[in-house]
Amino acid sequence: MKTLTTHALLLALGGETLLAQASEQDNANGFLQDSQWSLLNRSLYDRRDYQHGSLSSGARNAYKPRAQRSDLAEEWAYGLMADVASGFTTGTVGFGLDAHLYSGWQLDSGGGRAGKARVLGVDNEGHPKDEFSRGGAVAKLRFSSTELRYGEQRVKTPVFGSSDSRLLPETATGWLLTSRELPGTTLYGGHFNESTDRNATSHDQGFVVNYSNGKQGNSFDLIGGRNTSVKGLNASLFSAQYDDTWRQHYLGAVYTQPLAAGQDLTFDLNLYRTQDTGKALSGRIDNTTWSLLSTYKIGAHSFGLGYQKVDGDTPFDYVTRGAIYLSNSVALSDFNAPEEASWQARYDLNMAGYGVPGLTLGALYVRGSGIDGSHMDPNGGYKWLGYGQGGKHWERDLQAKYVVQSGPAKNLGFTLRHAVHRGNSAQAELDADQIRLAIEYPLGGKF
Repeated sequence: MKTLTTHALLLALGGETLLAQASEQDNANGFLQDSQWSLLNRSLYDRRDYQHGSLSSGARNAYKPRAQRSDLAEEWAYGLMADVASGFTTGTVGFGLDAHLYSGWQLDSGGGRAGKARVLGVDNEGHPKDEFSRGGAVAKLRFSSTELRYGEQRVKTPVFGSSDSRLLPETATGWLLTSRELPGTTLYGGHFNESTDRNATSHDQGFVVNYSNGKQGNSFDLIGGRNTSVKGLNASLFSAQYDDTWRQHYLGAVYTQPLAAGQDLTFDLNLYRTQDTGKALSGRIDNTTWSLLSTYKIGAHSFGLGYQKVDGDTPFDYVTRGAIYLSNSVALSDFNAPEEASWQARYDLNMAGYGVPGLTLGALYVRGSGIDGSHMDPNGGYKWLGYGQGGKHWERDLQAKYVVQSGPAKNLGFTLRHAVHRGNSAQAELDADQIRLAIEYPLGGKF
């Protein structure tokens, strides 16, 4: 039964209609009773063959001196990700603990081939480690349908998000408040002290910033919300501040309109507004970047057409590898250079419609042009990227994914990707051919 205090809070937040809905804490069964575990096995092979003199221009595929680097970046590893999540104790305020341990083992690579793909951890001499691990824990409190988490955790928001696109996932240390008191609405607030990269072996490296080599800010704060109360619409609004570096605002919306049986049209809009703040540790920033992807789905077929634009003298930048929701951020390039305009065409096929459930195929092509880095702050954190005028490039990605649907190997997944990127010297991305194979087998359940 709800306490009088819980009744009063729900009335203040949304009126008597909310009282008919049981809160998440009302459904708590206990610390051990609701505990769950998961174990993800992942083997990842990533090969990137840099083209057209990338070595002489300083291909960043190793920490070795330039003369000892290879134009071939190649890493193959096995990762094991163990997560334990407790339930919440019963009562008005529930308490719980989560913990994780992530480990990776080298299967094949070398000092001249490791680093760029960030699959393996590397030592101070640039050699890939035979094994690397890290772990952490989160303490959590829940009142009604509001949860406060503190510790090392994975975060998923458009302005600060933990990527899981390599061997091991990113994590971040700090606190995150998530509230689902209002129907169809989730509110967020967070404060973080650091983020840990995918191949990191320690927790004291500050924040993972993707493009700036400026000085590090000491904290990252975010606030925002998501709403799904309108049928077919998922809308998001966030605001964030990277200490003494930038303020960033985000508006996102995904709207799906059914057209007929087996047909629908989806629009995916993402808009970021970034401006320098405080000491401006990365220099002057005044950047507006947006993307719009429209997708028409008919049966097993999906056809997509998208456009992305950067309006600013610096590239669109973000903290953590997963905090970019732009549609043209693809396998090898984010298409986020100063003043860049890019368009995308894609096709996806779900083979379940042809009697092969679990198999999906995809192909996309992105072309960007109009890059102009001539007005960049000469003392800022992006000058090192070497943008010129008239920069242009393109990328083509092909992907096949299959997930076993039943039997002893149920949920065993295979993903194979071939990506090609080419550009001129006025843009900052390297020419590369990539082959990537990931094999995953998840296990899990309740204690």
